[in-house]
Amino acid sequence: MADSTEHSRRGLPLAAEAATRRRLIGAAATLLLLPVLPRVGYAATILAVRTWPADEYTRITLELDSELKAEHFTLEGPHRLVVDIDGLTMTQALNDLVSKVRPDDPYIAAVRVAQNRSNVVRLVFDLKQPIAPQVFTLKPVGDYQYRLVLDLYPKVAQDPIVALLNKQDQLDDDPLAKILEDIANNPTTPGEALPPAPSVPGQIAAPKPLPTPETRPVPRPGRRRTLTIALDPGHGGEDPGAIGGGGTREKDIVLQIARRLKGRIDATPGMRAYLTRDNDFFVPLHVRVQKARRVKADLFISIHADAWIKPSARGSSVFALSERGASSTTARMLANKENAADLIGGVNLGSQDKQIAKVLLDLSTTAQINDSLKVGSALLDEIKNVNRLHKPRVEQAGFAVLKAPDIPSILVETAFISNPGEERLLRDPNHQEKLASAMMTGIRRYFDDNPPLASVG
Repeated sequence: MADSTEHSRRGLPLAAEAATRRRLIGAAATLLLLPVLPRVGYAATILAVRTWPADEYTRITLELDSELKAEHFTLEGPHRLVVDIDGLTMTQALNDLVSKVRPDDPYIAAVRVAQNRSNVVRLVFDLKQPIAPQVFTLKPVGDYQYRLVLDLYPKVAQDPIVALLNKQDQLDDDPLAKILEDIANNPTTPGEALPPAPSVPGQIAAPKPLPTPETRPVPRPGRRRTLTIALDPGHGGEDPGAIGGGGTREKDIVLQIARRLKGRIDATPGMRAYLTRDNDFFVPLHVRVQKARRVKADLFISIHADAWIKPSARGSSVFALSERGASSTTARMLANKENAADLIGGVNLGSQDKQIAKVLLDLSTTAQINDSLKVGSALLDEIKNVNRLHKPRVEQAGFAVLKAPDIPSILVETAFISNPGEERLLRDPNHQEKLASAMMTGIRRYFDDNPPLASVG
């Protein structure tokens, strides 16, 4: 009776108070249970799957909305690569990977995809040859989200000298002997042996000492060696470069122009061309430099197609290296954009000897820059007959790809792909031929005026 009286004083009927207690007890029980309830795993979403087959290596890229971990191992008898990706479930995009493997892929015969266990997808690549795989992730950059990259390199990396041999169609009866003789007759130092091919994909050889007047080779009387021109089509693979309003990709246009220029060089007696990439795949900036040095190139020309925030910008440009800062704001911005190509294309930093790469890319000489300005002026003087110039002189900036210490190196911006009129010109085969012809004339003018040390005029 006392209890009822007390409840009445507080204004709480017995039934109402009991219901309140039950709700409080239920809420507390729920809170106690929450931490021990199993969480539902979040499966990442695959945004795109891309493959980039090439003779040098094949790249498979999975673009996702979150970063994933992957483990991989290889098997023999037959050769296979197995990749386990944590945080994935089977989707149509993964099934599409099977159809993206091309019959002419140098490394992959087939691929199988399956749910290996809960939240883990297994990829099994049946291989055509032994490989040295690299599996790594990339953070979001540019238009890309997280990327899981599988690079399938051959166990024995292709030597650029052998590539030069395989692509050369107009040499003597013994082409290999001729190439090796030409290179041996123009060593960096007397008696220098050819540097070993990199044992790790992307690894670069330590820079060799530059020749001094006392150590430069004495040319053989009455003989002129073959000149090697390294042509470097910018971007490639994961890195499309600039894209015009009509959808034209820089990486495609510059490769077409480079191939046309290569044909003209190879048809010229006493010259041959070497492409740092001859297909649609990505090449890191320092590897482009390494390749040119490996084949003892006498000249390095990187070919690009510029873009700007305003579509009215137009004209061709030629750039050389600068150690003291860019010659203009445009040159500095362009160099920063081109030097960021490794971020877009995707470099496996874990496989690089960063110190060696830094040494190579930090090396440059006044003589190299002076020679680069000369050849740049010769090309600019010819290109102006094909397309208007953006600037009437060779500009300078800190382009990483121009930092070979012992090779005159220039970067040619053929036109502004962001300009609708110039984009149409760049797609025109006739205009591409005119550009290649102008550059060829500039190259010949430079070597006529500046014969290499190991040749006799």
